[in-house]
Amino acid sequence: MDGSRSGTLRITPNAVRVGCRAATKADAIDQCGRLLVALGAVEPGYVSAMHERERSVSTHIGEGVAIPHGTGAARDLVRRTALSVLLFPDGVDWDGDDVRVAIGIAAAGREHMAALSALARILSHPDRAERLRQATSPATVVDLLRPLG
Repeated sequence: MDGSRSGTLRITPNAVRVGCRAATKADAIDQCGRLLVALGAVEPGYVSAMHERERSVSTHIGEGVAIPHGTGAARDLVRRTALSVLLFPDGVDWDGDDVRVAIGIAAAGREHMAALSALARILSHPDRAERLRQATSPATVVDLLRPLG
């Protein structure tokens, strides 16, 4: 997902990685955060804020999906709203839950809640969530998450 602090959000293939592997939940969060940094969406310190958020509350939302994101205090580290989408075909142990899709969120203000709400609507359809977990190309992920834009 890509956008400005106040613009319309859209997912782009350069924000998607398929076939990822992570040894731990922390490793998966690091990968999500590093991609947000590489996309120019956040300052490097935002990755630490993603871990801080995870320590306070799990970002696993069900259907094999987690949405790591920074704390409210880290919003000043967000340059522009964006998502990073990483698919882990072998899964990642997320405190006892099996996560196959990690969607890193960088957003300021109300855009954060809009992104979370849109993801919840998409993932409330088990068939769409299953197709997302099984996706093997960035184009498929973009298509499945298109309603976010």
